[in-house]
Formats: sequence, structure tokens, C-alpha cells
Amino acid sequence: MAGPLALRFVSSYPDARQMPDTAAEIALVGRSNVGKSSLLNALAQRKQLARTSKTPGATRLINAFELGTEGSGRWLVDLPGYGYAKASKAEQARWSSMAEGYLAHRAPLRGVLHLIDGEIGPTGGDLQTVAWLDGLDLPVTYVATKIDKVRPSRRGARKAELASKLGTDRGAVQWTSAAKGTGIAELRALVSALLHA
Repeated sequence: MAGPLALRFVSSYPDARQMPDTAAEIALVGRSNVGKSSLLNALAQRKQLARTSKTPGATRLINAFELGTEGSGRWLVDLPGYGYAKASKAEQARWSSMAEGYLAHRAPLRGVLHLIDGEIGPTGGDLQTVAWLDGLDLPVTYVATKIDKVRPSRRGARKAELASKLGTDRGAVQWTSAAKGTGIAELRALVSALLHA
């Protein structure tokens, strides 16, 4: 089983064009309260690596985390979440432009982890993002978060329903719980493999 990822915070960027060249990158994409920061902390087994917030929309910049020794150039990149209704339209548009500019033009990008809330299933914003990512020539892995919040008796049906809405096989979705550690070792192995491919 894969142990904690040796991740360290590198920097925050308001624009992908300000980011340096790297060896390989994976992007974390998801709506604003899907639990990206909690998942990052679980991958590294560190409580304060990524700042978590009770308020959705806390990630307003492109946040880069490096795997392995300093200077390895293997980055996990946390993009601003989408769908935060309380943000102004101008702020939402700025976050969207920042994320899309990164995803469409970042040369070292090796793949995308698209986080979906496993408790509520894909939202309209999630499905719009699925369609947009389909237009990019990048491997996308769906990661369902918060599986611990789905009653055990409902999990089988929820997995089938979520996969169907995403247009994929339920076995293709990585089911995780940052709180309980479910699926975290498998996701660590996947991230490491993608960044070292």
C-alpha cells in the first residue's frame, strides 16, 4: 500500500503563465466545497498542508505542491473551485479563466483528477466541466469524495448512479473519504504513477 505522499507547498499563482517549467503536473479540479484541500492533506497525511475552510471558495489562486525532494519538478496543482454561488459573477469568471487557461495550455500537465462529491453526485457544474475536459487531450480520473457520508446501504446504488451520470463505468471512479482514509492509499499510488510516468 502506498504511504503518505511527500508533498510540500511551493507557491500560489494568479496566472499559469507565471508558473515555472516543471517535469510533470497533475491538476485537482472540482467545485468549491468538494473537499480538495482535505483530500490533499489526506494524501500527504498532514493536517495543514493545504488550508481547509468552512467557507467554500477559499482557493482563489493556483496552488502548487511538489512531490519528493525539492526541485523534483513533479507537482500536484490545486485549481480554484467552480460553482461558489456567493462569489460575484466577476470573481467566478476570473477563477474560471484562471483554471481554463491552466488546463488548456499548461505543457507539463499529465492528467486531471476531477473531484465529484460522492454524497450528492454530479452537479450541473460538474457535468459542464466533464464536457469541457472531454475536449482536451488529457487523461481524466474521476475521484468521488465524502463516501463516508453515504449510508452503507445506499453506496452500491450511489456508485452506479454517479458513474452513469458521468458516462463511465463505476469501476473507473476512485471512491475516497479524507475523513476515514477510504481509497487514499490507492489514490496516492495513482498520483505517484502519473507524476513519474
